[in-house]
Amino acid sequence: MNHALRRISLVTLGMFLLLLLNVNYVQAFQPSFLAGQRGNARTFSQQFEFQRGSILTSDNKTIALSRHVKGIYSYQRFYPDPAVYAPVTGYDSLYSATGIEQAEDKYLSGSAAQLTVHNLIDLVTGKPKRGATVQLTISSAAQVAAYDALRASGLPSGAVAIDPRTGAILAMASYPTFNPNKYATFDGTTLKNIDTRYRHSAQQPLLNRAINQTFPPGSTFKVVTSSTAFTAGNYNPNTRVFAPTNLKLPSTSKQLINFDNSPCNDGSNPGGNGKVPLIYAFTVSCNTVFGNLGMHLGDTAIRQQAGKFGMNDPNLRIPLPVSQSNYPPIANHDPAFTAYSAIGQFSDTVSPLQEAMFAAAIANRGTLMTPYLVQKVTAPDLTQLLNTQPTTLSQAVSPQVAAEVSQMMVDVVRQPYGTAHNSAFLPTISIAAKTGTAQNGANNTGLDDAVFTCFAPASNPVIAVGVIVKGGGLGADASAPIAVKIIQAYMASLARR
Repeated sequence: MNHALRRISLVTLGMFLLLLLNVNYVQAFQPSFLAGQRGNARTFSQQFEFQRGSILTSDNKTIALSRHVKGIYSYQRFYPDPAVYAPVTGYDSLYSATGIEQAEDKYLSGSAAQLTVHNLIDLVTGKPKRGATVQLTISSAAQVAAYDALRASGLPSGAVAIDPRTGAILAMASYPTFNPNKYATFDGTTLKNIDTRYRHSAQQPLLNRAINQTFPPGSTFKVVTSSTAFTAGNYNPNTRVFAPTNLKLPSTSKQLINFDNSPCNDGSNPGGNGKVPLIYAFTVSCNTVFGNLGMHLGDTAIRQQAGKFGMNDPNLRIPLPVSQSNYPPIANHDPAFTAYSAIGQFSDTVSPLQEAMFAAAIANRGTLMTPYLVQKVTAPDLTQLLNTQPTTLSQAVSPQVAAEVSQMMVDVVRQPYGTAHNSAFLPTISIAAKTGTAQNGANNTGLDDAVFTCFAPASNPVIAVGVIVKGGGLGADASAPIAVKIIQAYMASLARR
């Protein structure tokens, strides 16, 4: 009995010691973390008793703020232009948050460790507690143009614009979208009904199609395939490549064809089965050329190149989580499947953000900068808490390869026979681009997805754009005009500075 009691006593003592250690650890190292949790009763009751920090665009337009109200709570969240900026701001509600409201909550709510001293000073001086201001990289001109153009299409779609020199995200628009003001209600029943309606809507308005939905890239992936070829050292834009009207695929009865089953003919091969310069094949988007090129390059080389452009990365944050774009492994490196993947079909998937990253890497002489959305964070007393510095994500291609791909992208718009000449040619702004018309059997419209990647001005790029319109048909018809409107709006805003 004494031995049993002794064992129980020792176990009980050990448990008390562990509990004491845990209590001290929590008090010493986790007070800020616990204070910031929405499940904390004190946090829940206080979150609407002080002024939450505002969210601003890069040009100082307020897109989220807290307004003083009468009633049980002192402040209520308000979004002045809700539909346009919803994919960026997300919402802040009684029980949850999304978008920048969630990603930067510690600053906006004032619970960040860097704000502890500021909060204490406010307490001593009697000033009301306030959250920090989060300023984004978003250009209001580019964002409004992106949303208006997507809405005009009437189709599920997303668009992203990036400054290729820094990785700063200039626009991030999605359609259909939602009204975050609906989530700012203090009525729990109303909030539940709103959330249920949005989540069960067939239009999926809460889905951020700019970064969280992926689509086949179609022929825009030829940017990656071309980069793989040029990097290998055996090709340049003027290399003449096999251009059959129908490409017979090994180990299958299937054949790869061009759009409308047309020959890839620059005039030098009247029969349609000769050779054409690679730049011509890119400009008119010959599937048979790039399918054959993909089989020669091989699945491994193309996948490695795709990774350098940012694909197959599960950890990308901007700081919002980004759905992974994929160039998946091909079983046994089957050359027929590689041919399809080389033209952006089979199992290739990309987000509009990834499309913008394709163009941004080429525009920035081969260096892909890490995309980011938060420019700086400022405390209520104007002390700067965060200032984002641009960082390199990867060296996607060499400057020489970037120049060669850029030359081909310019021809897509400049040449009268280019696939984007009638939809993206501007007399005052030179645009470099690649169109894509991606087959997707999931569309109710019966039409392919329209895809577009581009940058401008071609000689001195300051903006790269990716657009995908689900069921939009030809990329040149549906997506290219949207990208052009974003570029025009952003360039005009720069001219006004």
